[in-house]
Amino acid sequence: MKHEWRKREKEIYLPQSNPEIVEIPEFKFVTIKGSGSPQNKIFAEYIGVLYSVSYAIKMNLKKESKKPQGYSDYTVYPLEGIWDITKEAKKTFTGTIDKNDLIFKLMIRQPAFVTDDYFLEMLEQTKKRKTHPLLEQVTFEKITDGKCIQMMHLGSYDDEPRSFKVMEDFAEKENLSRISKDHREIYLTDFRKVAPEKLKTVLRFRVESK
Repeated sequence: MKHEWRKREKEIYLPQSNPEIVEIPEFKFVTIKGSGSPQNKIFAEYIGVLYSVSYAIKMNLKKESKKPQGYSDYTVYPLEGIWDITKEAKKTFTGTIDKNDLIFKLMIRQPAFVTDDYFLEMLEQTKKRKTHPLLEQVTFEKITDGKCIQMMHLGSYDDEPRSFKVMEDFAEKENLSRISKDHREIYLTDFRKVAPEKLKTVLRFRVESK
């Protein structure tokens, strides 16, 4: 049976538009790091190389006669990003973020049966088929977020501070504090195709007990 994350993992990818506490286990990701405004032209190229590798993994696994243990067909997971600002920007931060000061790690989750070796094989295959310098920066990682607060943000990315305030107030009531000011975003809609007011983004940050 095909694994469809929208149906099988709603608690992780389809939260309500109010805060909730979740425990996020270790997952595997194809990742790439970058910096600067997401409005820069190169930002779309970061996304493009991640999808190139992710679809190479999915389509080649379907063709393999000998499947890895635990294999099942699946829907490619959504784009995610961990966002922060540079150390220099933090020194003078006054509450307003200059998007050029952003640093990010973009990623697409992979099924548990994808191995390091298979990732490397598909990365090399992608380089031969679609030459792009950013492919040299793509890596394969295991990431554990642990205890987090998350919620669905509806609307423009520029309005996210409003949702983060709601999440931080919720954390305070639950006697929890943010571990750091970086945060995760999961993009359920494509900003290149959807009007800002219709964007759906999962916001998540890690927390610990006070």
